[in-house]
Amino acid sequence: MRHTTHIKHGTRISRIAGIAALVVAAAFTGTGTALAHTPGASAADQKVDGVIVVAGNSCSWTNASTSAAAPAALTVDRTTINAPGGNLACGGGIAASLNNNPAFTFDDTAGTARTDLIDITGRQSFISCRYKATNIVWDRDGTSRKYINRAFTAAKTSGSFLCPGSVNTPAGDASMLFR
Repeated sequence: MRHTTHIKHGTRISRIAGIAALVVAAAFTGTGTALAHTPGASAADQKVDGVIVVAGNSCSWTNASTSAAAPAALTVDRTTINAPGGNLACGGGIAASLNNNPAFTFDDTAGTARTDLIDITGRQSFISCRYKATNIVWDRDGTSRKYINRAFTAAKTSGSFLCPGSVNTPAGDASMLFR
């Protein structure tokens, strides 16, 4: 006899909302200590690491390639985040993939960075949700190349009717580290 665990409808919807928030925020987050960057740094130094924790689950990656070194305007290569070329991994049975190569601009005087667009899809079991967030602003942590997000909302662009219409990421719930 097989044992089946039943999940209440409200619990399932709450979990899906948490998954959606995790997926959106996971697109560009990072932790760690920033490395000093010199003008003559090699392409190997043009990387970004990321991690976020939402509803007890974590998504992270390391060594994603960027087109330039911060604070120069740059794009992040999604193929170096998504598997098989990258190592984006999430806990809680969630799978995520980035659908675009986000562009970042930096204002060192103001200590900020801005992302033009993050387009990401998250999946758990048979449920798939796709979200887009635009003009995300990040605040630099001291003089490092670690940036912490300001609050942003991502809108659902496709997916299951179980996916929330939008997800909010509070300020400080995400960070990224360029090196």
